[in-house]
Amino acid sequence: MSNHVLSDKNIYPDDKILTQFLGNSKNAWDSFIDLLKDDYPLISTEWRYYNDGKSWLFKVTKKAKTICWVSIWEKHFKVTFYFNNRAKDLIKNSLLDEDIKKQWLRNGRIKKFNPTTIEVRKKTDLKTIKILIDLKESFK
Repeated sequence: MSNHVLSDKNIYPDDKILTQFLGNSKNAWDSFIDLLKDDYPLISTEWRYYNDGKSWLFKVTKKAKTICWVSIWEKHFKVTFYFNNRAKDLIKNSLLDEDIKKQWLRNGRIKKFNPTTIEVRKKTDLKTIKILIDLKESFK
């Protein structure tokens, strides 16, 4: 069973800490960071400790728009995207796997947004992340 980590607000999630918790998935993390830098130069990132969830989260933004949130777990990380119901057709007609489309449609609304969470363990998982970032950027 995996556990959410990075719950100590006094321990900043630097490269050494990420390597410790991610293990073999650290290569996927490094590729994720490279993807953001290389393919989305206008995107900003930041680590921030959130008291409400008692954990560090990695926030990915473009100007004032939040693209996604990333949480670190034992041996993997999770990337969560939020789309409102107006994105239904965009998601249904996208290149996402059918299982991910169904996940988004099945998830209950959180306030006015439906979440889609992708668990990343290897570099090939980033294909889905790229599609979701592109969808998020294209949606107004």
